[in-house]
Amino acid sequence: MVHYYVSEVIAVEFLGQRYELVLDHKEGFQEEAIEERFSDILLKYDFIVGDWGFGQLRLKGFYDDQNQKATFDTKISTLEDYLYEYCNFGCSYFVIKKFDG
Repeated sequence: MVHYYVSEVIAVEFLGQRYELVLDHKEGFQEEAIEERFSDILLKYDFIVGDWGFGQLRLKGFYDDQNQKATFDTKISTLEDYLYEYCNFGCSYFVIKKFDG
C-alpha cells in the first residue's frame, strides 16, 4: 500500500476545532466535502479518517493509542485493519489529527 504523506502542514478547522492533515492517499482530502459531512460527534476523537466509496465520503473517528477512552478498534494503530476490512480496495482516503498548537 502506498501512502502519500504531506510535507507541509495543512491546517483546517471544523466546528471550531483545528486539525492538521497527516496523510492524503490518492488525493482523498477534499475540504468542502468534509465540511458537508462533519458532525460534532467527531470532535471527541484525536484523528478523523475519511474514505471514499462510490462517490460518497465516510468519516470515522480514532483515538491516539495512549488515550484512555480508546478501545482496541478505535486506536489509530488499527487504521490499516480498518482500511482493509471496511473500505473499498484502492480507495482514496485521508487522515487529519487534532491540532494542539
